[in-house]
Amino acid sequence: MTALPELVSKKFRFWSFVTILTVVLSHSYNLNLRYLQPWTTPNEAFTVTSFTEYFFANGFFRFTMPLLFAISGYLYAMKDSQPNKLRIKRRFHTLFIPYLIWSAEGMLMVYILEMFPYTRTLISNCHIAQLDNTTMLLHQYKWYFLILRALLAPISYQLWFIWVLFIYNLAYKPICWCVMHSTGKWIFFSIATLMWLATFGIGIVEGEGLLFFSLGIWLQKNKFNIEVPARWLNPLWWGAAWLILTVSKTWLAFNGTPYLGGSIYPVLSIMMKLSVLTGLVAVWYSSSRLAQYFMNRKWFSSASNYSFFIYGAHAPLVAILIDAVFSMLHYTNHFRLISFILLPAMLVIGFIVIGYLLKLIAPKVFAVMTGERGI
Repeated sequence: MTALPELVSKKFRFWSFVTILTVVLSHSYNLNLRYLQPWTTPNEAFTVTSFTEYFFANGFFRFTMPLLFAISGYLYAMKDSQPNKLRIKRRFHTLFIPYLIWSAEGMLMVYILEMFPYTRTLISNCHIAQLDNTTMLLHQYKWYFLILRALLAPISYQLWFIWVLFIYNLAYKPICWCVMHSTGKWIFFSIATLMWLATFGIGIVEGEGLLFFSLGIWLQKNKFNIEVPARWLNPLWWGAAWLILTVSKTWLAFNGTPYLGGSIYPVLSIMMKLSVLTGLVAVWYSSSRLAQYFMNRKWFSSASNYSFFIYGAHAPLVAILIDAVFSMLHYTNHFRLISFILLPAMLVIGFIVIGYLLKLIAPKVFAVMTGERGI
């Protein structure tokens, strides 16, 4: 296996950590309509708070998960010299076991919180455990729904990435064949691109990650230069397009319906996809000095060791606490914007501290929970 260049390795680690931070921030989105799709229109007043939250949570930071999929595909493709069975066995321990642990942890935490009137109300109001119009709490589930929820639809909703990545690792051989086949790659990438554009999935294959996981494989196998951009990948121009697209999409989400009617939804969706692509190119090729600077800082490098722990622990707690933080702020001026910044900051710091203590007291437990990451 060829070793990564030092700068690329630092950028992978840097963006793996920063991506988790942006995920926690995005999950702190607290406008009236909190479930976001690329085509979501907030249906509320256009203010500094609503613009800022929608701009970041449903625009500017949407490149982060595709970037994680691309990094994952690239790194997995580098290990082709290892026996496939050995790699799958390792991924079982580094992905599937942590998936089960964090899913069970999320279910247990919510189940316990439902025993107290105040937190039970928070859980009911945020709809985190909702199955239908009458089943709003885990305590109302049949026992088999609890098991199915833990295995297939975790209440810790961020775990979808871990599940999907594990599936793509299992299917790596056929994906790699499609990516590298002289004729098949055009068909494969066309289908993957259409699925991504449509935000569409088929069974266990979802439409958000397949394209970028496969792209990561293609970049590694073709030894594409990911250190220095080609002329047509100038991050300045891609960054300008990224900013213009994201600002325009945010404005249209609030104000575009009177002008575009029902066509606003496909327009917003396409603009989101273009924003993701331009953002990916812009941040990757413009962040070398930034990554070098921060990864050379001990405090940042140490904090990045807890990326997976933060990712596994932050939801559904972040969704439950949104209204609690509103109350703590007494619904004062700009309480939603303050909460959007304050809540993820508190959670990230808190989970770094908890992760540090757990690693100190029970390093083997920490290792199993994080798939041996950050040890």
